[in-house]
Amino acid sequence: MAGSPAGGAELFYERLTVALHQAGDSVLAVIRRDQGRAGRLREAGLVPIELPFGGPFDFTTRLLLGRALRRFAPEVAVAWMNRAARFSPVGPWKLVGRLGGYYDLRYYRRCDHLVGNTRGIAAWIAAQGWPARRVHHLPNFTPDFRGATPVSKASLGVPDDAKLVLALGRLHVNKAFDVLIRALPLLPGAHAVIAGEGPERAALEALARQEGVADRIHLPGWRADTGALLAAADMLACPSRIEPLGNVVLEAWSANRPVVAAAADGPTELIRTGQDGVLVPIEDAAALADGIRHALEDRVHATALAAAGRARFEAEFAERPVLAQWRNFLGNLKRETA
Repeated sequence: MAGSPAGGAELFYERLTVALHQAGDSVLAVIRRDQGRAGRLREAGLVPIELPFGGPFDFTTRLLLGRALRRFAPEVAVAWMNRAARFSPVGPWKLVGRLGGYYDLRYYRRCDHLVGNTRGIAAWIAAQGWPARRVHHLPNFTPDFRGATPVSKASLGVPDDAKLVLALGRLHVNKAFDVLIRALPLLPGAHAVIAGEGPERAALEALARQEGVADRIHLPGWRADTGALLAAADMLACPSRIEPLGNVVLEAWSANRPVVAAAADGPTELIRTGQDGVLVPIEDAAALADGIRHALEDRVHATALAAAGRARFEAEFAERPVLAQWRNFLGNLKRETA
């Protein structure tokens, strides 16, 4: 896996790798050099190999990765997204490419099987011409945040008696946090915490001042205490323009919090609107504000949404059911290789 230090796909790689190891599978983690990620994997009992996974003039990663794989002699190797797939060599192992978005499939031309983390991505892969028998849907799982101790609102700059709308993710145009900021003037008294970092910080801060809500928008940067943030929040908003999956929806469901999301691909696949969440049109600040207002003011409705989301999490997106699907999939590939 050659991803960035933070991100939903990268964190799920860590969770899945550790879970497979703890389940008794023999796992070799090969990652882009990252002290934090390597440390977390070591704490879980793994011995990760760190490689550069650089640009077009990186002539060492493929060689070193090939050597590491030949020494480990896996039956299955999983290339986690584009860069890992580009560097992964062909061998006696089954090579699986794992996609968390609608990526350029040329990166995966050496793969034997492809996995999409949504049904939509898997269907799209097959529509590009991949044989259906070699395309698979395997969902993500998130930590179980139910019962987490809430962070104090005061530490976020939010009054104790204020309604708190939480949003999580990279401060990037795709996440559409600007739409949430434009919705906030329609939600008097509510505060929004947008936990994340990225290139849009300055633009979001300027927009908050322009909209007159700078005192009710809080940008605390990257946070590792997602469960504590969700426990302190009244609800989660996911306003993304582009969202292939939406791990934040699963995290909110695990924490028993209602969700209002823009109808991007991932949330649309996940949410049964009006049952376990609310979908609103993309780019529509007024509709987003209406959905948030309903969740904040109608506690019976909000409680029902949260309970239904929690039930979905337990049945489909908790570690146990998802890990079972991954182990069954990998076991079937091992039997093919034998």
